[in-house]
Amino acid sequence: MANPIQKPVSTFSIVGFDPETGESGIAVQSKFLAVGSVVPWVKAGVGAIAVQSWANTSYAEPALKMMANKVHPEEIMKTLTAGDDRRAQRQVGIVDCQGRSATYTGSECMDWAGGVCGQNFAAQGNILVSQPTVDALAETFHSASGDLADRLSLALAAGQKAGGDSRGMQSAALYIAKAGGGYGGFNDRYVDIPVDDHPEPITELRRILLLWRITFFKPRPGNITEIAGEVKDFILELLVKEGYYNGSRGVWDPQMQKAFFEFCHTINLEERDVETGMIDREVLEYLKNTYR
Repeated sequence: MANPIQKPVSTFSIVGFDPETGESGIAVQSKFLAVGSVVPWVKAGVGAIAVQSWANTSYAEPALKMMANKVHPEEIMKTLTAGDDRRAQRQVGIVDCQGRSATYTGSECMDWAGGVCGQNFAAQGNILVSQPTVDALAETFHSASGDLADRLSLALAAGQKAGGDSRGMQSAALYIAKAGGGYGGFNDRYVDIPVDDHPEPITELRRILLLWRITFFKPRPGNITEIAGEVKDFILELLVKEGYYNGSRGVWDPQMQKAFFEFCHTINLEERDVETGMIDREVLEYLKNTYR
């Protein structure tokens, strides 16, 4: 008998691993407040587990420990559910950092409920409009271009377009772990975006992801350009307009560089610092889109 106070986390999620970068993560959406506080559990270099339906969050710690010990996700799933007398109400997706996966949907999860898994991913959902939601998660994860954050969030959008949660939308979350990927390199919290209560949570998640990238991601090698010509003219015009510079407009010099660093750090772009006289192309594009 379900606890009448507890609510089922009726949702759909995609758990994924990128073997090229070592990133693992989860994207999830639900008609449930702050779904990111319940469903996603990820550890860099180990793997990820999504727990939903009548979510048993106590699955997370032992699952991640077993993944760290190279236990196959299918065996992990059997171990987790074997000792749970409410396993028929659980739904779980697991992917480890070898790309092995498993998905589980208990027989008492509310229709439509089910999942599909394969190399590097597990997709699952409950109280959905229909199966195409889960199919769209899997198909988009495989076909979408970009990094893991893009592929997971695009898969989530595709799942919603295919039907989504039959009750509607309320919250979404994207969590990705990467060794040393957190701010300043001190932890593995590479991407952590909760949208706790919003009429269009997936759209909002995608909007924040763009800001997250420019604020927290490091410059990509080879994506740097010199501050000269039209680029220099644009930056100096911006610095003058924003009150950071009021000097000459000649060759880029230390005074200009100091003003530019001060401006960038004021708007929280310090993770995008590059060598003197150069600029990250993504920063340049962001500044043009934001300040023109």
